Amino acid sequence: MKKYMTIGGAAIAAALMLSGCGGGTPSGPETQKGQSSGGDINKLISINAKDAKDLEQGGTLTLALGSIGPDFNGFSNVGNSADNTALHAPMDQASADGSTFGGCWTADFDGTAVLNKNFCEDFKSEVKDGKQTITIKVNDKATYNDGTPIDVKAFTNTWNMLKGADKSIDIVSSGAYEFVDSVKAGANDKEVIVTTKQPVFPLSDLFSGIVHPAVNTPEIFNTGFTGNLHPEWMAGPFKLEQFDSAAKTVTLVPNDKWWGAKPVLSKVVFRQMESAATIAAFKNGEIDATSGRTLTRYKQLEGSKNADVRRGQRLFAGGLNLNALRPSLTDVAVRKAIFAAVDRAAIRNVRFNGLNWEEESSGSMMLMPFSKYYQDNYPVKETGAEAAKKVLADAGYKANDKGIMAKDGVPVAFKITNFGDDPTALATTQTLQKQLQAAGMDVGIDQRGDADFGKVVGGRDFDVTISGYTVAPDATASVKQFYDSKTNENELGDAELDADIAKLASIQDDTERNKAAMEVERKHMAKYFSMGTVLNGPEIQFVRTGLANYGPSLFKSLSNVPDWTTIGWEKGAKK
Repeated sequence: MKKYMTIGGAAIAAALMLSGCGGGTPSGPETQKGQSSGGDINKLISINAKDAKDLEQGGTLTLALGSIGPDFNGFSNVGNSADNTALHAPMDQASADGSTFGGCWTADFDGTAVLNKNFCEDFKSEVKDGKQTITIKVNDKATYNDGTPIDVKAFTNTWNMLKGADKSIDIVSSGAYEFVDSVKAGANDKEVIVTTKQPVFPLSDLFSGIVHPAVNTPEIFNTGFTGNLHPEWMAGPFKLEQFDSAAKTVTLVPNDKWWGAKPVLSKVVFRQMESAATIAAFKNGEIDATSGRTLTRYKQLEGSKNADVRRGQRLFAGGLNLNALRPSLTDVAVRKAIFAAVDRAAIRNVRFNGLNWEEESSGSMMLMPFSKYYQDNYPVKETGAEAAKKVLADAGYKANDKGIMAKDGVPVAFKITNFGDDPTALATTQTLQKQLQAAGMDVGIDQRGDADFGKVVGGRDFDVTISGYTVAPDATASVKQFYDSKTNENELGDAELDADIAKLASIQDDTERNKAAMEVERKHMAKYFSMGTVLNGPEIQFVRTGLANYGPSLFKSLSNVPDWTTIGWEKGAKK
């Protein structure tokens, strides 16, 4: 599941997380570059790796999030954000471990799926006569905090809630669950037998997140997590000690019911903060890490005492997030004109100014340019103001007396929603605004706070945002989330593309399956123009000196913590 992200600051289970675009400058004079296919991804990792046994035992870690709540269900559209996943990661690894996956699966730095044996000790697939049977051996110790066993009942409930049969359940995407035929007990309740209507690959698209059996109605799923974390339905190395909804602070301590490796830290604190407030908070020692992904932030953080700068690659794709259901954007010609009007290199120059970061234009929402499966699918070749005006003119639009392109008396008019108070993020939005205005569009800016991101974007209360999604190592799940007409948030697509998407999961060969997914994206982008990649960008973190196993981690962690049980303080640096 892809999670939402903004471009401005603190913003993988089965669906990809929506995220915004945030910012940084260099840790040295050498220019860092985004890697292309075959590049050395080790250059994109920086975590100060240490063995947990060599760290000071105990200590507190305090981190900031752009938003905490109000909806804490990461499987729902409103709760589908990178901030929500980061919050859950230390205390709810049944649903999200902070990496590319959760539940039965975790990932290595390069995105290779690894079985998480805290939950699933074995995950075998057999395909015979076109039918697939998957046998899962669940860890005998795996139990939710309320004492409910993680067994066949949890797996069956996960399938029932996420398969998409009940349209009133606000899931992000049905993913591979749509192709599951049955989930039953094997020799006992800790052996789960899954049969499918067609073979499903990759296997990690199944049960990369497990829904507690008590979350079994549309009402509980859609609204039961509003203002309520439900720690009793979680399972992880930490547990909730306190949620102060007024102060927007969440405090975690080690979970005495966790059966896996014990954490090094004795306390983790998350604080909701606007982007600008995190700068002073880090410099004053109130938080232990913060993003430096914009020049403004980097310059203000530069020279902070007791601080390291850790640089790598952000797993983000986006920049053009269009809400095709808004009246001003229902015409595909308008959306195509927006794509044509955008000077992506100019936007990146503003966004990455002073960061010593270089990257080529990316053309996929689903895969990073360093992926061996990547291809450039950006749907417009002729760009610029005149090219955009021609797209509109060919569709019957003409300039009115104010110079705005209009059709049947209705001008092309909409707003770009900008989140937070970071000057570079605002400058990026203003650059896009000017490019669209030059193409004869009446474009304003709708300013919102960082804390509104999940509510606004998850609730589709916008026209255009410079936001995007986290990126997974395999395109199979994301192609369904983004481009299937029955599941994508813009409700764009057609029967032919839907049929192509339905076939994807049955292709066992990784290369063949991802190539087919790339072709679906190419066709959908060229026909519907709903999302486009303007940038990927660097991951730059200012981190308190002595904090180990934290920083840019590629697919091993989208929230900069590769393993919540090993993060801690070097001896002498304990807080």
